[in-house]
Amino acid sequence: MKTVLLLRFLKDENGATVVEYAMIVCVLSLTIIGGISHVFNSLTWLFSDDSSRLANAFAP
Repeated sequence: MKTVLLLRFLKDENGATVVEYAMIVCVLSLTIIGGISHVFNSLTWLFSDDSSRLANAFAP
């Protein structure tokens, strides 16, 4: 009886879908966090020197 229950438990794949979705959510959230930090660093660089970088971006 225990062997039958163990085999049924090992063949059951219902939880695998939840784990796959959780892994997808983790990868997406890490990608978003990395992207946000990159954008933040770029904005910090742009506005760090008040007059030169921002003014030169709009200069003719």
